[in-house]
Amino acid sequence: MNIESFATAPMWAGFITFVLAMLALDLFVLGGNKAHRVSVKEAGSWVAAWVSLAIAFGILLWWYLDATAGREMANRKALEFFTGYLIEQSLSVDNMFVFVMIFTYFAVPPELQRRVLLYGVLGAIVMRAGMILAGVWLVSEFAWILYVFGAFLVLTGVKMLIFAEHKPDLEKNPLLRWLRGHMRITPVFHGEKFFVRINGLRYATPMFLVLVMIDNSDQLFADDSIPAIYAITTDPFIVFTSNIFAIMGLRALYFLLADMAERFHLLKYGLAIVLVFIGTKMLVMPWFHMPVQWSLAIVGSIILISVILSLKLSGRKSPGSTS
Repeated sequence: MNIESFATAPMWAGFITFVLAMLALDLFVLGGNKAHRVSVKEAGSWVAAWVSLAIAFGILLWWYLDATAGREMANRKALEFFTGYLIEQSLSVDNMFVFVMIFTYFAVPPELQRRVLLYGVLGAIVMRAGMILAGVWLVSEFAWILYVFGAFLVLTGVKMLIFAEHKPDLEKNPLLRWLRGHMRITPVFHGEKFFVRINGLRYATPMFLVLVMIDNSDQLFADDSIPAIYAITTDPFIVFTSNIFAIMGLRALYFLLADMAERFHLLKYGLAIVLVFIGTKMLVMPWFHMPVQWSLAIVGSIILISVILSLKLSGRKSPGSTS
């Protein structure tokens, strides 16, 4: 399969520079390097900022392509970006449930959570960039790999439906057990430090274990989310930008919704249905081509319905209710 992209080298360089600038702004200017508890107001502001930036990027993309490649190309690529962003953002929300579980298991104080998530975002960006490059190469060399991706997504979605209520036991996690068996680890946190020296010996802190588990969880979710976007587009620039915008906004979304995670208990079912839908769409491509706007509408509807039903049912089961 011949994979082409409208993006030029300056466009790639410009977007990567933008991402690095935003990370630097967060880390060195807006307090990302200082331990503090993120308020709902602060998290909400960042969520609004990242969603607004993604929308602005899509509009600028449409405007640029409308002027250089024509209205049809502009409409198609903008739709691909917004659909890809919605899918990636929706699937990455599942990470939020895992973050809650990890922070609860390690009893990470709220004021220490922000920085470790920032480093987790950095690791996720590097990891996903590598996976996207590998995916682009695989799709370009082996067109049939899209059907493998489709089957994988269907199976993953079905598995998610079956085990939606299952809560993993971190105590039995193989990676965590290996780290504890091969590293000296302090019993308590040392602020935001990942490593400390005690009596001349180097020790990892529980914060390092938290970082490893967060990056490992993102790698597992990337296995689902990156193949999913190839059902929408194979343009590497669209794949990369939609992924990065979703990842950059995930940390703020966690701080906004973490305390309400249990209220979105049906969202996992919605995400599982989204995976089955996307995987099926990839498998039937030779016989039926679904317009991108249909995919956008269907995915958006599934997520919206699962959120609304979650909120309604959780409202009925509130602490003050009698059941």
